[in-house]
Amino acid sequence: MTTAVTYEIIEGVAIVSLDDGKANAFGPQNLAALDAAIDAAETEARALVIMGQPGRFCAGFDLSVIEAGRQAARELVGAGARTAMALYGSSVPVVVACTGHALAFGAILLLASDLRIGADVDAKIGMNEVAIGLSVPVFAMELARARLSPRYLTQAIALATLYTPSGAVKAGFLDEIVPADELEQTVLQRARGLADGLSPSAFSKTRRNDRQGAIDHIEATLDEDLADFGLDT
Repeated sequence: MTTAVTYEIIEGVAIVSLDDGKANAFGPQNLAALDAAIDAAETEARALVIMGQPGRFCAGFDLSVIEAGRQAARELVGAGARTAMALYGSSVPVVVACTGHALAFGAILLLASDLRIGADVDAKIGMNEVAIGLSVPVFAMELARARLSPRYLTQAIALATLYTPSGAVKAGFLDEIVPADELEQTVLQRARGLADGLSPSAFSKTRRNDRQGAIDHIEATLDEDLADFGLDT
């Protein structure tokens, strides 16, 4: 892992903590660390928790990489798409502790996870790509269609609407919110309940039946999807 992405196992639950000391924006190194954590959790644990730092879950991709040019942007977002697919297809249930702001790739991580519990804090959650000059790639649209409420899809994606945590529950980025000082305990309790209460083999087979076809299609068409990806002015 890295100092910004740490990994530990407690009572059969793998816990990934995101804390780069800033806004938890993902560049190549931290994406690789998250990939490694997901791989490890699938062999070492029965549930996976991803947790941000107080007030900040994930601010998206590292904009310094996005701004370096279309090739750099395509490579980073392509790597992020594969990370999102690894979460979406995880053979263990994934529980997110959304500790605060979750923007762009941060919101995509929410869409790719199973149970999303947010802190009831002053935070912005959503996919603001169109507002900052980025188109929403097909892989992210597919996740949005699968997880967001249909009546919120246009405003959440095309109109780049950002939501409070309670609004994010209505839109479908989160499943519920709890007081901030109860978030970690609640998430770990839910994750342990899933680890103890679900058959690992039945969960894994059901996951493949439900999502593998969509994942295979997204990965097979990813290069085409991102062929012209980059900042638009």
